[in-house]
Amino acid sequence: MSNEPMMETTSDDKLWALLAYVLTPIVPIIIMLMEDKKNRPFIKAHNAQALVVGVVNLILTAVLGWTLVLSCVPLIVWFVCIYWGIQAYNGKMVEIPVITNFVKNQGWA
Repeated sequence: MSNEPMMETTSDDKLWALLAYVLTPIVPIIIMLMEDKKNRPFIKAHNAQALVVGVVNLILTAVLGWTLVLSCVPLIVWFVCIYWGIQAYNGKMVEIPVITNFVKNQGWA
């Protein structure tokens, strides 16, 4: 995915993409239940990535949460999600290492 803005992206699409990253994995699940949002190309691409990042972050929290030093890793991932959300709000596509290719190969985005 390039950093070029997608065609026909509304401000509503950008807001939902931002919320998907910042409040992952709750908002991506909600978006999947909303008929008018889940089929929008911009939201669909960001939503799939945000959902996978959110699930990975929950797993990291469960696995690393008991260690004092490594328990900050999920917090750092969340801060990076905020950055990706800001990029999405600016109308750009986000390239997340490993996750973007996984989502594309699954046909989710």
